[in-house]
Amino acid sequence: MNFEAFQQQSLANRPSRPIVLDEPIDLAELPTPALVVDLEPFERNLTTMGAWLDQHGMRLRAHAKMHKCPEVARRQLAAGAAGICTATVSEAEVMQASGIAPILITSPVVSQDKLARVVALAATNPQLQIVVDNAVTASRLNALAREAGIRIGVMVDVDPGMGRTGIAPGTPALDLGRHVLDRCPALRFDGLQMYAGNCMHVEGHQARRARYFEVMAAGRSTLEMFRADGIDVPVFTGGGTGSYDFEPELGLVTDLQAGSYAFMDMEYRDIGSRTATRFEDFEAALFVLVTAISQPQDRAITVDAGFKSFASDKMVPECRDIEGVRFRWGGDEHGILMLDNPSARIGLGDRLWMAVPHCDPTVNLYDYLFPVRGGVVRELWPISARGCSQ
Repeated sequence: MNFEAFQQQSLANRPSRPIVLDEPIDLAELPTPALVVDLEPFERNLTTMGAWLDQHGMRLRAHAKMHKCPEVARRQLAAGAAGICTATVSEAEVMQASGIAPILITSPVVSQDKLARVVALAATNPQLQIVVDNAVTASRLNALAREAGIRIGVMVDVDPGMGRTGIAPGTPALDLGRHVLDRCPALRFDGLQMYAGNCMHVEGHQARRARYFEVMAAGRSTLEMFRADGIDVPVFTGGGTGSYDFEPELGLVTDLQAGSYAFMDMEYRDIGSRTATRFEDFEAALFVLVTAISQPQDRAITVDAGFKSFASDKMVPECRDIEGVRFRWGGDEHGILMLDNPSARIGLGDRLWMAVPHCDPTVNLYDYLFPVRGGVVRELWPISARGCSQ
């Protein structure tokens, strides 16, 4: 078996539907560490975002790279999202195999094998789209799509100054758009993407707004150049959780690529909102349930979750319900809670809800989400796109 066949077989065999348990599991019996979703705030988050976007005439293109879970994507679509985003081709393969059709792959690909995989997806899914940021890749994708007898929707990806992906705004972007329209008949120009990820975590609402408006000015001028050249731009996609509430004022983005709003994490919590120092427009719904397993010292207690249970590059987890406790890393499998002045006693065997520093890479560490309502888990949600980085 060659690698491509092995990969396709592996993705096809991943479970994607909720696994209903014969008997519900009480949280006190759940094996830890466990990645849990508190269903009530999760559902409120979906409703809040949907109502906001409806009110302001915008669409949600929910970014599935955050949760990598088809069931979460299905619930986002049921709550009004126009589609989902994926960061990689393999994420798109998993989502499409689970029955989801409106998918935008937000990162460009260049290798022939990945371009062929995109064409294979589009051959059975006319709603699949992908971004392009150079003429050579666009031409290669066009050739493969023409050979397959299909058309593929593409967005021109515009660099917001991050230097990560995208073509330079202005004339370079326009030239690429013209290349797609004039020389790539098997590609359909669907619009522009400009995701200013360099602005999403700027602390302070006014500072974030000012920085975002400054960065997105290049996107506005690019859009105006397309229109002046007679090119219809039906979609301008970008933005995220950190910019959602000033997108209507900017008046540029039509399809919001928010992802973290559904679960939230500590990094987003600390950026501040329009009215408060904490960003709590959406509620924390994702936690790691841990167990206190050892207490070698009086002023500290060890839990069964360390580097392999939380992903963070600048923050450490926090207890949801107990104040006066500091988490420090204790290794791959362990965390140590420093009991400075705990607001409640923590004893061996106690279960603790730990807030997640960064939801996206933390989710990628687990096989399943445990959705919780009323202290009970009734089904498991497979994180089907876990590890799908290709």
